[in-house]
Amino acid sequence: MTSIIPRIGLGTYRLKDQQVIDSVKSALELGYRHIDTAQIYDNEQPVGEAIKQSGVPRDEIFLTTKVWWDRFRHDDLIASLEESCRKLGVDRLDLALIHWPSPNDEVPMAEYIGALNAAREKGLTRHIGVSNFTMAHLDEALSVPGGEHLITNQIEVHPFLANRRLVEHSQAQGLQVTGYMPLAVGKVMNEPVLRQIADDHDATPAQVALAWVAARDIAVIPSSTKPEHQRSNLAALELILSEDEMTRIERLDVGERIANPGFAPKWDA
Repeated sequence: MTSIIPRIGLGTYRLKDQQVIDSVKSALELGYRHIDTAQIYDNEQPVGEAIKQSGVPRDEIFLTTKVWWDRFRHDDLIASLEESCRKLGVDRLDLALIHWPSPNDEVPMAEYIGALNAAREKGLTRHIGVSNFTMAHLDEALSVPGGEHLITNQIEVHPFLANRRLVEHSQAQGLQVTGYMPLAVGKVMNEPVLRQIADDHDATPAQVALAWVAARDIAVIPSSTKPEHQRSNLAALELILSEDEMTRIERLDVGERIANPGFAPKWDA
């Protein structure tokens, strides 16, 4: 499967104003070329400002945003992506995602996947995908008109939530998987197994967690504001884990979900 999405990107969830500007500029300076934001993060404007200030040519950056579920009606979804492009100061996105399946299927899947594809045909985005879709949601999305153009399912993946079945199901359907919260919001730093493997590699537990996710052919988008952590996360892609180490990390999976709002779908077991 050809990779369209860069192997590592910068997540910007919870980052606002000057903090997100500094974070994006520093990541681009260090060599990141994949920036992930969303309409609901309320930071598209500063992300766009950072890209402009960075001096990195626009065509070198893979820029992702996500459509929130209150904008899923056909015309509104397209208008929301036009708004995102304006805020980000770009002519088009590289990837536009449906952030969550429509809660209680209030908006039919065919309508919002169709609208997302219409936005692609209109030139608002080069690629389209989904986020937080279960296996059943994914199968439905791929079956409706426009669904054949989906390239990714962005889902939570870290050592405490391997999300194996959904990862394998997505990949079997020809989709790239993008893993968010790969460091389990810092929780990986104190895990004894990860610390032991990190010591053996003269690495950090965060690097080991990222290397484990990346070794499963999953693009990772860790969020970080500190340049030294951003640099360390980038270097994690060079770390090669043995089969035994991969297995030891897999055993840490306890199905622990961090992103689980009240409107989340019924997750796959």
